[in-house]
Amino acid sequence: MTLNLRSTAALCAALTVCLLLAVPRNFPGLGADARFTLAVFVLATCAWMGTSIDDTYIALGAGLALTVTGVISSDTLFGTLGEATVWLLICAFVLAAAVSRTGLAGRAAVFLVSGARTVRQLVHLTTAALVVTAFAVPATSGRAALALPVFLALAKVLADRKRLVVMLALLFPTVILLSAVATLIGAGAHLITVSVLWEATGRHIGFTQWLLLGLPLAVASSHLSAELVLLTTTRRADRSGPVRITPEQIQQHSEQPVTGPWSQAEKRCALLMATVVLLWCSEPLHRVPPALVALIGAVIASSPALGTVRLKDALKTVPWSLLLFMAATMAMGVALTDSGAAKWLVSGLPTSQAPVVFLAVVIAVSTAAHLVLQSRSARSSVLVPLVVAASVGVGVNPVAAALASTAAAGFCHTLPASAKPVTLFAQIPGTPTYTPRDLLRLSAFLAPLTAALVLLFAVAVWPLLGVSVTR
Repeated sequence: MTLNLRSTAALCAALTVCLLLAVPRNFPGLGADARFTLAVFVLATCAWMGTSIDDTYIALGAGLALTVTGVISSDTLFGTLGEATVWLLICAFVLAAAVSRTGLAGRAAVFLVSGARTVRQLVHLTTAALVVTAFAVPATSGRAALALPVFLALAKVLADRKRLVVMLALLFPTVILLSAVATLIGAGAHLITVSVLWEATGRHIGFTQWLLLGLPLAVASSHLSAELVLLTTTRRADRSGPVRITPEQIQQHSEQPVTGPWSQAEKRCALLMATVVLLWCSEPLHRVPPALVALIGAVIASSPALGTVRLKDALKTVPWSLLLFMAATMAMGVALTDSGAAKWLVSGLPTSQAPVVFLAVVIAVSTAAHLVLQSRSARSSVLVPLVVAASVGVGVNPVAAALASTAAAGFCHTLPASAKPVTLFAQIPGTPTYTPRDLLRLSAFLAPLTAALVLLFAVAVWPLLGVSVTR
């Protein structure tokens, strides 16, 4: 019933806007291409919000409509699939498949978690481990799938302390989602943001710059949220008891060895990943693009002699639907910018407001956007082109505004369906996990906390790292 009501409301809103745009007298100064682009944009957004149609199908339909009508060229539509950021994501998934095959994740979990002696130590060591996975596994859903066996092992060890198990079930997706901002490959939304900034302003954000700006925010937000999860989910008595987790207990729930001598495959994979990450981080020194580094790493990781996974098996793990979605929404962003639609949409905004107020509004809207648009990439596709256009008009640095919007959109914890990691950890047969009420209680505190933290970084930290608030 709720879905039908939502669908009807979205359809009515889309048709109303389209009818208004179809009347030439309405909205003087808006060209034909801009009118059609806005109509397609509104229809796609309402379809994402109010229907169960696949997000990628909607995005491809929108991109096709813009191409057939001549708003953008076919080269623009198909060229987005050849973007370096798309290749970076494909190769990153191949590397992640190689890591998963070797069992290095289990060894890393044992190294960190088995050292915990208190509940608080367990929470923050687990948080640190989850933040590190942002460098090895792209996309939050992939990291959640990788972390699930570790959580199940911890849940079995702590089976007699139900509140701690529920707390860990909430901790894993919370940290996975908030720590994604650490790297450029952390979420598809980041690649959309980079593409929109490049098309609209000519400003390029590389892997190293994103790491410099995003990693401190990821670490701060992850550990603060971990503390919040601990305090809102457990009682003092739950936190006071000792914790003892042994490697043998984790081994019972892992198919690969988590202790003992490393195999040759594990050594090769660890060395390869360390080299790839080091080359990504030192891009300003050697000038080799991150996508090319990732491609070299993927070829080695899947090679017959040195690799740990077959290429065809690794390619099966690549979310091709997500890549098509990204490509289509990138084309939509180009259409919004080139047609003048984005500029017209924000032309009525007051230009005298303080930059901090503008950023606060952007962050608030981006934080709440998950309530109507569940896809993180869709949120960035809708918001970032408008934020970039609006920031130019009010004198705010578009890079700061786009990054703030994308970082704030990482909060999507209110409902079990708000994000795939939240859904995954909410439905674990035979294991105690959180309820919608637990999510709402956490979100009531976490939403303002993460929004305030992003604003703090945008106005106080990022300017020290080369991204000023004003242009």
